[in-house]
Amino acid sequence: MTANTIQEPVYIPLEDVESEHCALIVEKGLAQVKGVESHKVELNNRRAVITVKDNEVVADAVKAIKDLGYGVSTVKKTFPVLGMTCASCAGSAESIVKYQEGVVSASVNFATGNLTVEYLPNITDASRLQKAVQSIGYDLLVEDEARQQETLEAIHAEKFRKLKNKTIWAVLLSLPVVTIGMFFMKIPYANEIMWLFATPVVLWLGKDFFVNAWKQAKHRSANMDTLVALSTGIAYLFSVFNVLFPGFWHQRGLHAHVYFEAAAVVIAFILLGKLLEEKAKGNTSSAIKKLMGLQPKTVLVIQPDGTEQQVAIEEVQAGDIILVKPGEKIAVDGMVISGNSYVDESMLSGEPVAVLKKENEKVFAGTINQKGSFKFKAVNVGKETMLAHIIKMVQEAQGSKAPVQKLVDKIAGIFVPVVIGIAILTFILWLILGGENGIVQGLLAAVTVLVIACPCALGLATPTAIMVGVGKGAEKGILIKDAESLELAKKVNAIVLDKTGTITEGRPVVTNIQWNNNDDATRNILLSLEKQSEHPLAEAVVKQLEGVDSVSLSSFDSITGKGVKAVYNNETYVVGNKKLLAENNITIDNELLKYGEEWGKQSKTIIWFANSKQALAVIAIADTIKETSVEAVRQLQNMGIELYMLTGDNEATAKAIAQQTGIQHYRAEVLPQHKADFVKELQQQGKVVAMVGDGINDSTALATADVSIAMGKGSDIAMDVAKMTIISSDLTKIPQAIRLSKQTVSTIKQNLFWAFIYNLIGIPLAAGILYPINGFLLNPMIAGAAMALSSVSVVGNSLRLKWKK
Repeated sequence: MTANTIQEPVYIPLEDVESEHCALIVEKGLAQVKGVESHKVELNNRRAVITVKDNEVVADAVKAIKDLGYGVSTVKKTFPVLGMTCASCAGSAESIVKYQEGVVSASVNFATGNLTVEYLPNITDASRLQKAVQSIGYDLLVEDEARQQETLEAIHAEKFRKLKNKTIWAVLLSLPVVTIGMFFMKIPYANEIMWLFATPVVLWLGKDFFVNAWKQAKHRSANMDTLVALSTGIAYLFSVFNVLFPGFWHQRGLHAHVYFEAAAVVIAFILLGKLLEEKAKGNTSSAIKKLMGLQPKTVLVIQPDGTEQQVAIEEVQAGDIILVKPGEKIAVDGMVISGNSYVDESMLSGEPVAVLKKENEKVFAGTINQKGSFKFKAVNVGKETMLAHIIKMVQEAQGSKAPVQKLVDKIAGIFVPVVIGIAILTFILWLILGGENGIVQGLLAAVTVLVIACPCALGLATPTAIMVGVGKGAEKGILIKDAESLELAKKVNAIVLDKTGTITEGRPVVTNIQWNNNDDATRNILLSLEKQSEHPLAEAVVKQLEGVDSVSLSSFDSITGKGVKAVYNNETYVVGNKKLLAENNITIDNELLKYGEEWGKQSKTIIWFANSKQALAVIAIADTIKETSVEAVRQLQNMGIELYMLTGDNEATAKAIAQQTGIQHYRAEVLPQHKADFVKELQQQGKVVAMVGDGINDSTALATADVSIAMGKGSDIAMDVAKMTIISSDLTKIPQAIRLSKQTVSTIKQNLFWAFIYNLIGIPLAAGILYPINGFLLNPMIAGAAMALSSVSVVGNSLRLKWKK
C-alpha cells in the first residue's frame, strides 16, 4: 500500500507547552523530523500545525515532541478485532489502521485478537478506525461513541486534577519541614524527620521536573525544569549526605547543615505557580466547541417516498430535503422550498430582529427557527457551511497572533544556563582560591547560588499581579481571560464598537405610542392581536401592554411581510405596516401621520393599528441606546481614544445613533466578515485596536483585534473568543478596564524589577563575593529563606493592587 500524500494541515494538540520558550524548543524539534514540510506552534491554541508528506510522519512528529519532554493529547485504546483467522490477517488490520490519518501508533496482537492504537482525538475516532478495518473484511468491537471518544477537554481536566492534588500534597508535606528547619532545629531527630517529609515532595511530587530536565539535557537545552531539578536535587542529595555522614564536615571544623526545607519549598512553590497558571489559562478551545455546538447532531431528512428519517449530521448530503420544526436549530446551509417562518440569525448577523424566510430564501447552519415550520434543500454541508467558515476563521485568528513574548520567558532561556555557569564557576574559584576548606565551602556556595537563584520570584512576578488584577476586575464585573490582553489594554488607542447589543440594548422596545382614541377596549384588541402574531416586533408591543387584559379574536390571519388581521365583534382589526393599511383603504388621521413621519426620521420602525375604516394608533419601535453608553463614549474620548462604530443597519440609523452618543466615526451596512477587515485596516495604520462586540458575527473581528471585549449579555461564542467580558454589558466598564490594565502593568514592572535586583544582589552574595573583604559567607539555609522571602515580597506587592482605586 502506498502512503498517500497529505496536503491538509495536521493539528497536534500539545500539553505542557506553557511559554514562547517551550514553543521554540518544539519548533526546533519538528524542524528535524524528516517529511515535515512546514510547521508552526500556536501557543494560544495549544497545538502544533504541520503539513506532512505521508501519514507515518505524524507519528514521528508526535514522538519528537514527546522526546523533548512535552506532552501530546492522544487517546490510547484497545479494541477486539473480529474475523481474523491467521497472523497475516493481523498484519493487514495493523497496516490499514496505521495508514489512517491521525493514528500515532497501532499494533495488532493475533494471539489476543486485540488492536492497541494511539490516535489524535481531534483528527480521528473509534468509529472511523472501525470503518477502515471493516473495509478490508474484518471488524472492530467498538463501544458506543459517547463513551468511546475521549475528548481533549477530558484529558485537560484530568491533568488539572492531578496537578491540583500534587500541589496540595506538596504544600502539606513542606509545612512541617519548613517549621522544623526555621524554628525547631534543636529537637531530637530533626534532620531525620525533615528527610522523611521532604523525600516524597522531591522524589514523588517533583518527579516530573527531573524527568523533563533529563529530556531537555538529552537535547542540549535547558528550561525552568532544569534549574528546579538541579537546585532541589543538589540541595536534597547534599542534605542526605549530611544526615548520613555528618562526621565528614565535623572533621573539617564545619557544621553539617541540611537543606531539606529549601528543596521541598521550591517544589511546592513551583507547583503552586503552575496550578495558578493553568487555572488562569482556562479553556481556550471552548469557543470553537460552542460554535460547533450550534449545529444539531441529527436532522429530519424527507426520503424520496415522502417518509421522514432521522439522520446524523455527518451523513447529510447536498440536495437532501430537510424538515425544520418550530424551535429547532438549522443544521446546514440551504434554500427554503416550502413553508415559511421567522429565523433568529442573531448568532451569525448580530442583528436582534428575527428574519422572515420564505420560498427560495437562504437559511444558514446554526441559526434558530422560531414558531413556523418549513422544508429546505441542503446546499452547503460539512466544511462548506457559513458556520464552518466562521469556525475556521476564528481558529486561524486565534492561532495566528504571536503572544507578547513575556520578558520572563526570554530571560529564562539564558537565565538557567547562566546560573548553572555561575554555580560551577563559584565552585571552581573556591576550589582554587579557598584553601583547605575550599571544596566544602565551594560546594556550599554553589548550592547556595542554585538555591537563591531559583526562578520563583521571577516566575511569580507576572502571574501574581495578573491574578490580583483579574480578581479585581471580576469584582468590578470585568472578566479578563488572559495576561496578554490585560498587558495590552493600556496601549489601546482605537476602539471599534459594534452597535447592536453593545451601544444599544440589542432588543426592540416600544419607544413611542400615539392613540387616536385611547380606550381600554382598543388596547385589549391590540394586545390580543400581537399575542397571536409570530413577528418578533410583536413581542415589544406585548411587553409594552403588560397588565392589559386580552380578548378572544376570530379569523386570525398572518399576512406575510405586512402584518396580521383578525375579527372581534364583527369588526376587522389590523396591525402592520403602512402598505397593509393602504391595501385595505384605511384612512390615517393627519396628526397620527405627522407622528409616524417624525419617528420614522429618527430611524425607528413604525407599525400601525387600525379597524376596517381608520387608524387607531401609531407605534414606534427601536433598539434603544443603553443609559451608560453616552457617558462611556465621553470618558473614552477624554482618555484620547478614537472610537469607531460599525453596524449592519442602514446609513440613517447609524447616523442617528452616532449623533446621539457623540461618536465621530461610523460605518453602516457592514457585513460580519468586513468587521475583521476594518480592524486590520486600523492595525496597519499603527493603532492598537480594541474590538467590543456581543454576537457570533463579531467573533472573527474579536479574534483579530489586539484586545477583544465581549458584552456579557451577548452570545457565548463572543465571550469565549474575547479576552475580556463585561458581565453587565455596561460600556463604562471599558475605561475602568483600561485603568486596571495600567495599574497591573506597573505592578508587574515593579515585581520584575525587585526579582531581578534580588537575583543581581543575591547571586554574588551566595557565591561568596564578600568573603575576601569581611569573611561573610551566605548560609544556604538563609538563602532558602531569602528565596522564599523574595517570592513573598513579590506576592505582597501584587496584593497592593487590591487597594488601588
